[in-house]
Amino acid sequence: MGTESDKQLLHLVFGGELEDIDGTTFRDLSSLDIVGIFPDYQSAHAAWKAKAQQTVDNAQMRYFVVHMHRLLEPDDKH
Repeated sequence: MGTESDKQLLHLVFGGELEDIDGTTFRDLSSLDIVGIFPDYQSAHAAWKAKAQQTVDNAQMRYFVVHMHRLLEPDDKH
């Protein structure tokens, strides 16, 4: 088993077009853009930022970073 500093802190980046810019309900779940799963927040943030910048002209389009490691191990303090 790895040390605490070697622990994977997985992050999912995904997005899609929202029904309402004030909400988080997607217009079409079948067209969600799954950008990828990243080993740390820094790389996930870079991917999120790149996708957000590519879609800046569409106010309905939103990308999110999900801290998967918090879902997988909710008692962990990271």
